Amino acid sequence: MKKVITLAFMAAAFMVAAPANAQVKFGIKGGLNLTNLTFSESAIKKDNQAGFFIGPTVKLTLPVTGLSFDAAALFDQRSAKVGVTDEAKKTMKQQSIQIPINVRYGVGLSSVANVFVFAGPQFGFNVGDKKIEDIDWEWKSSNFSVNVGLGATVLSHLQVTANYNIACGKTGSTVREMYKEIRGHNNAWQLGVAYFF
Repeated sequence: MKKVITLAFMAAAFMVAAPANAQVKFGIKGGLNLTNLTFSESAIKKDNQAGFFIGPTVKLTLPVTGLSFDAAALFDQRSAKVGVTDEAKKTMKQQSIQIPINVRYGVGLSSVANVFVFAGPQFGFNVGDKKIEDIDWEWKSSNFSVNVGLGATVLSHLQVTANYNIACGKTGSTVREMYKEIRGHNNAWQLGVAYFF
């Protein structure tokens, strides 16, 4: 947990210490999570469901052609229906604050638009129910994941993105001590829209 917080502060310090001629824009970002929850036990049946994310974002464009960074603090909700049989499925929800920090490389198509690819770490902190008693499940307090995606910016203000968020390590597990531990990885396809002021 301390390492995650230290890395987040280091990234923020780098953005603050950027050259004076770098361009900083603040905005709001929101979008859709298409959850891809996977388990270490194949007997678990699941139906992935849509969730959402929303929160403030910042973009730092460096004087180096095409290079920029972005970061955000997003309220993120993901869900899935899980169970050992289709009839026994229960809904699992994960609510967290996610802090993605991405490096971007873009190419201008004209003076009004550009496309970019991006990748970077994401730090998550659980803010919802940690334990789901109905299915004996417990979410981790914090998690680390990686984003890889692409996007486009139009008129310097409107941005659309698509990325895959890959969990590094388990995001939750069963809490029954008498059974073998079942671990879960909560990956997601994410479609986002941001508006920079």
